[in-house]
Order: sequence, then structure tokens, then C-alpha cells
Amino acid sequence: MLNPQIVNRLRSIVGEKYYRDDMESLVSHSYDGTPMLQALPDGVIYPDSTQQVADIMKVLSEAQIPLVTRGSGSNLCGGTVPIQGGVVMVMHRMNRIIEVDLENLTATVQTGLITAEFTAHIESLGLFYPPDPSSMRISTIGGNIAECSGGLRGLKYGTTKDYVIGLEAVMVNGSILRTGGKLMKDVAGYDLTKLLVGSEGTLAVITEATLKLIPPPKAKKTMLAMFRDLYGAARTVSNIIESKIIPATLEFLDNPTIQVVDDFAKLGLPRDMEAILLIEQDGDPETVERDIERIREICILEKADRIEVAANREEAEKLLTARRSAFTALARLRPTTILEDATVPRSKIADMVLRINEIATKHRVTIATFGHAGDGNLHPTATTDARDKEEIHRVELAFEEIFEAAIELGGTITGEHGVGIVKAPYLEWKVGAAGMEVMRGIKAVFDPHNILNPSKMFAKETKKRVVIQHG
Repeated sequence: MLNPQIVNRLRSIVGEKYYRDDMESLVSHSYDGTPMLQALPDGVIYPDSTQQVADIMKVLSEAQIPLVTRGSGSNLCGGTVPIQGGVVMVMHRMNRIIEVDLENLTATVQTGLITAEFTAHIESLGLFYPPDPSSMRISTIGGNIAECSGGLRGLKYGTTKDYVIGLEAVMVNGSILRTGGKLMKDVAGYDLTKLLVGSEGTLAVITEATLKLIPPPKAKKTMLAMFRDLYGAARTVSNIIESKIIPATLEFLDNPTIQVVDDFAKLGLPRDMEAILLIEQDGDPETVERDIERIREICILEKADRIEVAANREEAEKLLTARRSAFTALARLRPTTILEDATVPRSKIADMVLRINEIATKHRVTIATFGHAGDGNLHPTATTDARDKEEIHRVELAFEEIFEAAIELGGTITGEHGVGIVKAPYLEWKVGAAGMEVMRGIKAVFDPHNILNPSKMFAKETKKRVVIQHG
């Protein structure tokens, strides 16, 4: 527990009600969406303004007490688990839409705002904010920024980093940093906005964000293409892009995922298919019709077994909801579900899926794969049981080989979930020793005493590279 004098100072900043150290509060903030990771904080605090955050940081910095910033705790890499104790700062009270600027097509928001609530408000104004992580109904804008979240629309529209144009953040010493603004061009010095996006709470506490908005597409069409040949599905992805068509959504589900999603969503999907592509195009009506027809031709050329186009938005939303529910459907199978996100060049999708299947067979574990085929971001998902230590060890060995396979194919260890605790031992595999040195240097400048989300991103020891035997 914290020194009573420190606790009193923190309570004087936010009020008695908004600093908690009862066991129920500590336990409920000791874990996030990552399985098998838990650590109790010493206290939980709920600020409602940037000034309060600054005042809190001054107290914690002076006493060198660790701080973990948290939104809804949907993180999947252990990024919000307080493994060194300290204080968890929950941002949910800071949830206002400060301004929607229709002249500049921007919105300024506090970072505790729920993503789906923000999206719904923007759409009610006839505008569009494209980032759409699968967790958007519970995740916060701040969490999306911390992890640089992607989503189903990432292929065409980009990810969170492409829409964050300005930030307000509190530094470890309590000073307030403002970056960017309502600007489409700004090269005044280093791009601190982009540096903070994806920094996982290790550099500063982000309190406000200025986000770029765009006009919404005028039309949409959604298609399912079903393949008995995995390579046919993968070639279809490459051929669509090679044809200079960038779909709004281009998603992949392998056979185990198809079966589980169909059990869950009752869509009547063909359970004997090796792969299904969920494809959505949007834009001007004529362009959408032309692109969907060309995509259909490509699917036929690559011997798709069945092609279905949604007749209306209700059918389309049903298909998209089914894809978003893949993790939920898989989580029903066994007590523990481990969702990863290795990413490869899209031309290597089939190779990567086959590698995943080989690795799963080798280690006698169950892994289903789905993901964003258009940008090569796959989600191999293991269904297991944390109580079976021997099986969990085999799952861990399998994922090590999956990360190695991704890098061998020109990919990376994470495309959108972040590094956190889980991927930290593998980060040097991707960025190299020089990259690690640069990142540690940046961390030291922002946070010299290492109190901001400590033990995340930088592992004490890098895992030894595995040697993969594959056919």
C-alpha cells in the first residue's frame, strides 16, 4: 500500500470518491483482456481533467511511484496490467467530445471516450471516423491511440495513427505537452504526435486528441467468397490489390474459424470450405458496382466455390458482425483463449496460414486463424486451458515459432495489439539491437525514472530465436 501521506495528497486532487484502494477496486484493475496475467495495484485513481492528471503526475513523480494509464482494459498484450504495483489511472471520467469543427473536419475529444459512442455521434453529423477496432463498443479513444489500433477498415482507410493530428499529453513531471493541431501540414520539428501514438502509455499520459474526420462513403456492398483451396483465397487477395482495387474491408477466416463462427452466429456458412473472404467496398455507387463486379471475376478466376453478395445493409451488417464476433465465438470453446496478431506481407498470407497449421500440429495445440487479409494482419487464436500447465507450455512454444515464421516471411510480431508484456521478449527480433537502443533512449528522455507503465515493451531478456523445421 502507498504511504498515507501520498494517498491523502492524491485524494485531495480528485476527491475522496475517486481514489480507491479497497480490495474490490484493486482486484478489478489487476488484469486486462490478456489471459493468465494479473498483478495488484496499490491504488486506483479517476481524474476528470488534464490539470488533475498533471497534479497526480507531480505527486507520483516526486515519490517515484509507478503509474499505469487504463481505459476499458480490453488490451491483449498485458499492456495495462500493473506488474510493478503503483497506481492505475482510469480515464473514463474524461469522456467528453470537446468540439466537432465542421469547417476543418476535425473533432477534439478527451481520451476516456468510448470509441463506438464517438463514431455514432460523428455519423449522426454526416461525417466519418474510419478506425474500427473489434473492441470499439468498449475500448476508448485513448486506448486506441496507445496501441495504434486497426480494424476491419484499415486496408483502405488506415489505422488510428492516420487520424490523430494533435494531442494533449501530461509528461512524467506534470508538465503539459501539446502537439500538432487542426493542421494538414506541420513539419515544425520532430513529429511528436506520431511518436506518442502507439507508445503504450510508456512516454506520457494522453488526455485529449484532435482527430481527422472525412466525408462518409455514399454506397457500400458486401460480398462473401468461399474457397476450397487456401491458396486460391490468398491469390484472390493479391489479385484484387494488383488490379488497383482497394476494398474497404478484406477479411479472412480459416476452416476452424468458419465452423465456430457459424455455430455462434447461425449464418449457414459452408463448413467444408478451407477459407472465406469477407469483402466490402464503399465509395461512389458506380465505382462500388464496378469494383464488386471485378472482384467477383477475380474470385471466379481463382476458383471460388461460392460467391454471395449481401442484398441489403441488414444482410451486410449480419456478415460483418459475424466476423467481429470471431474472437467471442472461439472464446466459448475452452476456458482460455489466446489471441495473437502476427502480420506478414499480404502475398504471404497462405504461406503464413500453412505455417501456423504446421506449428499447431507439431505442438499438438488447437489454433484457428482469422484476420485482416488485405493488410496481412492475421490473428492466430489458441483455445486452451490455463489450468493445464503442460498444454500452456506447448501453446507458448507454438506462438514463439509463429512469431519467428512471421519475421522469416518479411512480417512482424504485432500489427495492432501492441508489445506490452507479452511481446516484449520478442521485440528485438523485429527491430534489432540498434532499434532497441534508440527506443530505450527515447524512453529515458521522457521517463528517466521509469515510472510510466514500467516493464512494458522492454523485456529484461530477449528470447532466443527459434529454429523452425518446416516442409
